[in-house]
Amino acid sequence: MKQETLKHILSVQAAKQPIVLATNLSTNEQLTLSQDRDGHPDWILAAAAAAIRSDKSHVTEAPDGTPWFFNVFNPPLRLIIVGAVHIAQPLARMGLEAGYDVTVVDPREAFASAERFPNVALISEWPDEALQNLELDARTAIVTLTHDPKLDDPALHVALKSAAFYVGALGSKKTQAARTQRLTDAGFTESEIARICGPVGLNIGAKSPAEIAISILAEITQTLRQERS
Repeated sequence: MKQETLKHILSVQAAKQPIVLATNLSTNEQLTLSQDRDGHPDWILAAAAAAIRSDKSHVTEAPDGTPWFFNVFNPPLRLIIVGAVHIAQPLARMGLEAGYDVTVVDPREAFASAERFPNVALISEWPDEALQNLELDARTAIVTLTHDPKLDDPALHVALKSAAFYVGALGSKKTQAARTQRLTDAGFTESEIARICGPVGLNIGAKSPAEIAISILAEITQTLRQERS
């Protein structure tokens, strides 16, 4: 690897952006590719996007049969949970098992305790302040669970302006409709509000906190892994 190529990869990683190093295994030609990089053949961009989406490096044949190795360098996955409620406990545990760096944000310190959330980063600040300081990137999923507009809405204001790949909010269809109206009144566009997965989670008939957590993590995984249209 050339020194300038390494420097470029390190600079992109420092900016918490995904990047792929594509190597022609026959000629050793190398290209650095990101999700928004153009100027290359469609098959190369598609292979790079697949590596980023799957978190797996792989070999792909070019249309002429030449093998290329796509080595992916992804930032860590992060799951930020706003609201240290009952659902947050199994969701935090499952998020850790799925490979996410998990952070729970709740200014109510009695809820966001180390006893209730072992091995999880806890932030006892107001959600909007916490999310602004966390520098949300395209490898971040955000879920608001407090069911309290005073806590959830400020978090959503920050999340919807960020590059986070997933934004989910707990609540019924009625709650989501009221939330949509508040966000509209606050100046958010229809396309921005449409980013919210609400009611949060896949519709699997979940009832218990653990089942709801499963449905949320499943929806996060679906959003992360499936190819976007």
